[in-house]
Amino acid sequence: MAGKNEIAGQNNQLAIEKEFGLVEYEASGEMIKLSFPTVRRYLVSGGGNVTDQEVMMFLTLCRYQHLNPFLREAYLIKYGSNDPATIVTGKDVFTKRANAAPDYAGKQAGVVVLAESGEIIEREGSMVLPKETLVGGWAKVFIKGNETPEYISVGLDEYIGRKKDGTVNSQWSKKPGTMIRKVAVVQALREAFPDRFQGMYAQEEMHEVSDIRLDTQEVVAREIEQNANSVPFEAIEEKPAPPTIPKAQAKEKEPVKVEGEQELPDFMKAEG
Repeated sequence: MAGKNEIAGQNNQLAIEKEFGLVEYEASGEMIKLSFPTVRRYLVSGGGNVTDQEVMMFLTLCRYQHLNPFLREAYLIKYGSNDPATIVTGKDVFTKRANAAPDYAGKQAGVVVLAESGEIIEREGSMVLPKETLVGGWAKVFIKGNETPEYISVGLDEYIGRKKDGTVNSQWSKKPGTMIRKVAVVQALREAFPDRFQGMYAQEEMHEVSDIRLDTQEVVAREIEQNANSVPFEAIEEKPAPPTIPKAQAKEKEPVKVEGEQELPDFMKAEG
């Protein structure tokens, strides 16, 4: 876990790199190069104007946790200019990092429902029967060498996403069991492996952005993906093409006159 001095050092370094150019770090064996203008132009979702501090927080998390935003491992989301920005981690990052941990021994997760009889039931998966009421989610993360797993249970009312008018948003309305189960899984993974998941939050945990379809959103254009890790270059100014002469104005090709043609016999003269 990063200490205060380490984080302060990273922020100071980011301030220097903001002044002089690119922020560089390694992610999944590849060198990532980001700049403040690149983040603002291509990596902000929602249309809001992010501040320098919000960009710095985003870059600090990406570099410390070795996240590649061009591969949709991290998102910087902001709607109105007066609203704070939200940083969320891509949905596949948690699964991949957990599976890569040498002491990870699997997980179990599901929903908590209230049966018609009044019994509270923890069920694996996300299925809720017609006469049951969904009240929460749970997860267990197993760690090699530990006798008991890391267990987390979360309440639905605490995390359900709502619109500004108080109504439940579409994602939570369509699949509340899947959403609350994911919240429990992510929290259990953070408890089990704090170094691997420090500062990383899933979209489902954040009320204000839980209704955005980040998995289908084109975050970066094709040209940016291809040149994301290259040093910024200057565009080459193309020279204008020479004017085209219309065929009607083009002169017919004159016959080639061979030097000394008049002194030659008729059968040796070049044909026009």
